[in-house]
Amino acid sequence: MHSLFAIGVIVLFLLMSAIRIFREYERGVIFRLGRLAGAKGPGLVLVIPLIDKVVRVSLRTIVMDVPPQDIITKDNVSVKVNAVLYFRVLDPSKAIVEVEDYLFATSQLAQTTLRSILGQAELDELLGERDKINLELQNIIDHHTDPWGIKVSLVEVKHVDLPQEMQRTIARQAEAERERRAKVIHADGEFQASKKLSQAAEIIAVHPMAMQLRFLQTLTEVASENNSTTIFPVPIDLFKPIFDAWDRAKK
Repeated sequence: MHSLFAIGVIVLFLLMSAIRIFREYERGVIFRLGRLAGAKGPGLVLVIPLIDKVVRVSLRTIVMDVPPQDIITKDNVSVKVNAVLYFRVLDPSKAIVEVEDYLFATSQLAQTTLRSILGQAELDELLGERDKINLELQNIIDHHTDPWGIKVSLVEVKHVDLPQEMQRTIARQAEAERERRAKVIHADGEFQASKKLSQAAEIIAVHPMAMQLRFLQTLTEVASENNSTTIFPVPIDLFKPIFDAWDRAKK
């Protein structure tokens, strides 16, 4: 009786050991007597107890943070740069067989590639051409991880930590650039205004009375302000009849 019970327990244990259930995003890489038997799943998978060894592999996208790396740019500026890496396993068998630890290997590859690529770029490229650098990093890392059955979908440089001296230099450069733009805009406005003034001068030259109207308009503008003294320019020609009458009276 006891022997039958023991046999039943052993059979139940073997049956339970033969059953593997994998989720939708999981695959099981099966090794049979040390040899690769393929990847199974998802769902219910039967294996041979004590003979098959199963390694679970997730097919979901993995988000890996690349630690800050000390980098010297092409123009000899020391910066610290970190990044984030998005990748997933496409071939579970290669991910287990071709590399010992695909997570660790991908992380180390991302760090070395980050230092290598950013070391070939100047600081202005690193700050202003982030998309170009991200694409180059993705292509290089994806090319090296392809034999491992891994697809790198995205690499993003997250933060560039500049020294305090360089931050002050960049701030002064940005301020100088804003001043340059302000002067260009002011000069362009003066140029456009000079064209309008030139056209107005041509009109006044044809119609001299326009100058008198301009004088009166200026007086109206000055009178609207709280000024204690108003200077009114009067043409000398207005007094010519008086001077002529004075001369005739003397004669």
